[in-house]
Amino acid sequence: MLEHLPEALGHALRDRRAGLDKLVFNKCGLRAGLGTVTVTSLAFADHAPIPERYTADGEGVSPPLEWHGIPEGAASLALVVEDADAPTSDPLVHAIVVDIPPHEGSLHEGALSSPGHDGERVHAGRNSYLRAGWIPPDPPRGHGLHRYAFQVFALRAGAKFKGTPRRDHVLAAIQEHGIAGGLLVGTYERPDGSIKSSSAQRSLAVDNAEPSPD
Repeated sequence: MLEHLPEALGHALRDRRAGLDKLVFNKCGLRAGLGTVTVTSLAFADHAPIPERYTADGEGVSPPLEWHGIPEGAASLALVVEDADAPTSDPLVHAIVVDIPPHEGSLHEGALSSPGHDGERVHAGRNSYLRAGWIPPDPPRGHGLHRYAFQVFALRAGAKFKGTPRRDHVLAAIQEHGIAGGLLVGTYERPDGSIKSSSAQRSLAVDNAEPSPD
């Protein structure tokens, strides 16, 4: 959806970003007392680019995720994926999954439903487009690099979710029942169309060159 914003608007909003401090991981109020969950992906490293396959410019399926270090006492896990650099007041929620069994250490590629893809049976929450599933990264052209935080939380017994829980419901449950958490950050950026590549510039120079005299 954001990919359809005019590039000029992307430039105008370049300095408007939700910010890392507004991620669920940093707003749950328990970070100092949380255990540490290690979150990884076979598709990309921490703070490295997310392959196009998992974005709105590719197939748009959800990437594979793994996690380690779930403490004893965890009754369920929750996943929240947010865009910290969305030009909105709060991070854009790309996916929520709750009630993940604590013994399951991963989500397969394409586990979440996305446009044109059904996904697997998971208890998905409501993303920022008011749907249950995966919103592929689609930052506005000209807005710069976006950071996508894949956050995994371990919850004690007592965290109950009905229907398609919203971000605020999940945040409240983490604040009350969270015992561990971790995050993996992937990045994605659409090329700035106002900056021509060197090859394009060379081609333009050749096209505009005056013909040499015979």
